[in-house]
Amino acid sequence: MLPNRSRRALADGGTAPIRAAALEGVAHGFFGRQGGVSTGEVAGLQVGFGAGDDPEFVAENRRRVIAAVLPGAGLAMPFQVHSPDVAVVSAPAEGDDRPRVDALVSATPGLLVGVVTADCAPVLLADRQAGVVAAAHAGWRGAKEGVLANTVAEMERLGADRSRIAAAIGPTIAQPSYEVDAGFRDAFLADDPATDCFFASGKPGHFQFDLPGFVAAQLAAASVGKVENPGLDTYADPARFYSFRRATQRGEATYGRQGAFIGLG
Repeated sequence: MLPNRSRRALADGGTAPIRAAALEGVAHGFFGRQGGVSTGEVAGLQVGFGAGDDPEFVAENRRRVIAAVLPGAGLAMPFQVHSPDVAVVSAPAEGDDRPRVDALVSATPGLLVGVVTADCAPVLLADRQAGVVAAAHAGWRGAKEGVLANTVAEMERLGADRSRIAAAIGPTIAQPSYEVDAGFRDAFLADDPATDCFFASGKPGHFQFDLPGFVAAQLAAASVGKVENPGLDTYADPARFYSFRRATQRGEATYGRQGAFIGLG
C-alpha cells in the first residue's frame, strides 16, 4: 500500500513534466525526481525497475507519468542495453518480453513510448505531420554507434520526413560534470578526429566530455530539422535529477532512473 503522504501527493495532482518548445503540439515530457512515491536513496518519481525500488512504487510513478503526458495511454518501454538498436512498437510493452533495444518508434495513437536515464541522454523525436514519434536512450556508447541515426531511419520507414523531425534532448550529464580518461577520448578520435571538439582539457590525463553536444551533433548529421538542447545537468542537481555518476561517487547502494516519454493523442 502507498504511504499516506504518497496518496496525498497523488490527490494533489502528482508531477509536472519538463516540456520542449521544439515538440509543441505533441504529447511529451521529460521528468526528474519530483512528484513520485519512491523512498530512500531513490526517493521521488523513480520509474526504472532496475533500481531495487518497490515495484508498486515504480508502477505508481509510471501511472503518474501517463496521467501527466497522455491520460489513458498504454506504455511501451525497452529493455535498454546501450546499443544502437531500434524497434517499432504498436502495443504496450513493459514486461520481460519488451524489446532489448535503446530506442522505440511508433505511429500508434494512444501509445506512449519512453526510456529511462540516469546521466545518459534521453531524446524525444516527432514528425507531427506524419504522426510518427520516438524515444531514444543515448549514452555515449549508443550515440557513438549510431542509435540516433538508426532511430531517424526507422521513423522514415513509417512515413516521417527527417527534415520535419523535431528532436529534444532531456536532462543529461553536462560537460563540466563528465570527466573521462584519455582512452575514452582516443576511442572517439579513432572513429572521427572531428569529435575532438567535444572534449575539453581537464586534470592531467583526463578530459571533460560534452555528451549532449555530441548527441546534438549526431542529430544534425542525421539531417533532423530541429534540435533543442536545454542544458539540464543531471549530476549537478541532486534535488531535481537522479545521476548514476553522482550516486557512484557518493558510494550509494543504488541510483534512481528518471524518464522521458512521447506519444500521439
